[in-house]
This record gives sequence, C-alpha cells and structure tokens, in this order.
Amino acid sequence: MAKRRAQRRDPMDSIIESALDPGSFIGWNEGFAFVSGLREVEGEIAKVVIADPARAVTLYESFLAGCNAKAEEVDDSDGGFGTFAGGLYCGWIKARQAADADRAETVKLLLAWMDNDDYGFCNDLELSAAKALDRAGRKAFEQEVSARFDNEAAKISERKRASKPNPYYARDRWGGMLKAVYSQQRNIGKYLDVSTKMGLTQADCEAVATMFQAKHKLNDALAWLERGIQMGKPEGFRRGASYKLGEMRRSLLVKLGRGGEALDSAWADFQAEPGKFTYEELFRYIPKAKRAEWHEKAMEAAEQGELDSLIELWLSAKEIDRLASRLDRASNTELERLSHYVTEPAAERLAKTHPGIAAKVFRALCMRIVDAAKSKYYFAALSNLERAKACYQSAGLDAQWQGLAAEIRRDHHRKSGFMPGFEKIVRSTGASQEPSFLDRARGRWASRAKA
Repeated sequence: MAKRRAQRRDPMDSIIESALDPGSFIGWNEGFAFVSGLREVEGEIAKVVIADPARAVTLYESFLAGCNAKAEEVDDSDGGFGTFAGGLYCGWIKARQAADADRAETVKLLLAWMDNDDYGFCNDLELSAAKALDRAGRKAFEQEVSARFDNEAAKISERKRASKPNPYYARDRWGGMLKAVYSQQRNIGKYLDVSTKMGLTQADCEAVATMFQAKHKLNDALAWLERGIQMGKPEGFRRGASYKLGEMRRSLLVKLGRGGEALDSAWADFQAEPGKFTYEELFRYIPKAKRAEWHEKAMEAAEQGELDSLIELWLSAKEIDRLASRLDRASNTELERLSHYVTEPAAERLAKTHPGIAAKVFRALCMRIVDAAKSKYYFAALSNLERAKACYQSAGLDAQWQGLAAEIRRDHHRKSGFMPGFEKIVRSTGASQEPSFLDRARGRWASRAKA
C-alpha cells in the first residue's frame, strides 16, 4: 500500500500562523497592534486573488480556521479581532467568485459557517456578504435563505402551541438576511413582501425610503418616511428611529423645494425636546441673517426643558447666565440625580464666574457618590468636595460650607473610607498643598537628569 503523501504546505501558511501567534494571549491593550498585523497578512492574500484565486480561497479558509482557533486567546473588548475575522468571509467570497466556483456551493458553505458561529464573527455578516456577492451569488443566497425563511415561518404556529420562547426568532433571522439582499438589490417589492410577513417596522420604512431615494423617486421616499414617523407617534418624541426618520424627511423636503416645512418640523422637534442636538438640527434650516433672532427664540422655548439636556445646550450655546440661573433654582436632589458627565462640565465652567452656583454643583457631584456609598469612587467625591469648599469660600458663602460639613459628619460619620479625607479637607485652610501625580513625576524626572 502506497504511503499517503503529506499535503503540501503553502508558503503563506507560516506567515498566517506567525501573525496569529498561537499559544500567546493577546490582552486588550495589545489588540490594535495584533489586528494591524493580521490585516497586513490579509492584504497579501488579497493580492493572490488576482493571480491564483483558487489558492487564495484555500488561504482565506486557513486564515478563518486559525482565527477561530485563536479566539479564546484574545481579549476582544473593543471588537477589533471579531470585526477583522468577519471581514475575511467577504474576502473568501470574492476569491471564490474570482475562481468561478459554484455560487450555490459558496452560499451553502457560508450559511453553514453562520449556523456554527461560536465567536460571533458572523454577526450581521449578511449585510456585507450581500455587497460582496455578485449577481449570481446573490440569487443563490436569496434562493437558499428564502427556503429557510418559508420553512421557519411554517413552524411558528407549532412553536406557539408548544409555548416555546420567541417562536419568531428563526423566521426573523432568515427574514433579516433576505431584507439585506433586497436592500442591496434595491428590490422594493420583494423587501416589502418579507417585511409585511414579519411585521413592518420603522427601520423598514427607512430602508424603503432609502431605496426610493436612490431611484430618484423623492416623493415616494418622503411618503415612506412620513409613514415611519407616524408609527412612532404613540410613544411621543424620542431620539431614536423616529428622530432619524425626521432628519431624513427634512433633507428630502429641502431637495423638493419645501424648506419652510423642514424648518417647521425641526422647530417642532426642538420644542418637544430642547437640547444640543435638536438645536443643531434646527439651525441647519435657518438662514444666516435670521440666526440671532431664532437663537433667542430657541433659548426662551428651552426654559421648560429637561435639566440634563439644558445644561448641554446652554454650555454649547455659551448661554452661561441662563445656565447659572437654572442651576440656582434646581434643588440639591435634582442635581444629584444627574450624571456627572452632564454636571461636571457645568461646574468647571461656572467656577470662576459664578462660584456660589459652582459650589452647589460640586456638592451634588460629591454627595451622589457618598449617599450611594460607592466607596470605589470616594477619591472623586473628595476631589469634588474640595472644589466645592474653594467655590463656597470664593463666593463668601462660608456658612453654607460649614452647614455642608456638619451635614456630612451627621449622616456619614460611619463611612471610614471617606471620613479621613473629608476631615483633612475641612482642616485645610487653603488649596491642597500635596503635589499632584504629574508634579511628583516631573520632580523625579528632573532629579534623574541632574544625576
């Protein structure tokens, strides 16, 4: 019996293996460099497609196998490795097509991988696959996925009777893939046929409007955008699907010579939810000569808005006096409920011009941590407390500072992780004399240079 010949090893195999660095764990802080190296290798494989597409197919398959084997050795917190691996499937598709491989077989292999995707490399792959597939490939993909869609749709009643969780999941999965293909083909009829069976959504209205717009049928696109907006009306105004549809509708209105309606729509959205983003959207439709007039009108209309949105709006619009006045009226409880991402920039901005109000905000930043006993963040609470003390003293509000100190001693004296730092701040007669981390580092660095 003749000995089986060992499979010939492609010279690129060793390059792929070296880039994947098997056996070594890739930490989150090493991920960018690691993936950059993989991209360089994939670039070399892409060059092979032109000269030898069949070889490139095998190399892509080897690379995909290697990525799956490497997955548990990578901390992919930022998703870069998964995104790269997902992109390899599209390279493989293009290589198969260049090699004139059977399109139906390509699709079946692709779907088999998507069915057995242990590491999420194939998430939303249908969107990019629909772009990578040629016309024959998309047709084969459509036929295969459509059969699966119909098969799963027929099982829904049975699953409902069996009280299985989410009986629509499998049908909707294949339906989503079909819609990705039809969007790429701009086949509105087939897209709507699937969407109607699944239940029309705002995202479907957006997709159909986009297809109509690509066909330069602007009035049809506008009708679908308005239909999508109406679907969201019962829940009121939200910064989500309805808002995006509104932006698209306004852009179309301008193209149709109906700029006045676009302005009215943006103004209605701003009044419903005044904030930085609705303000910026509004001013896209206001002539430069009238912006000062509209700015004042918008600022007055915003007065009754939600505080967190108003802080961002007034900081962005440099309406510092309005901001200070609103924060002055706010209760401590109201301020403490807001995210530090919102209130901290306001406190920093007001510290020099309105120190008394800044002190109130810094106090809230401190107390929202202390009241919740988030000991992990006591260092931030103490920093904000120190800033609050400085602002109280700058504003001549020493009595308020003393009142805050007494309140903390009364309510939080048992918080051993907080109180020593608190007492140090209370005893301090000025700004902290302890050098910062960078000051200490610079001092050490300077002494090394002298040595």
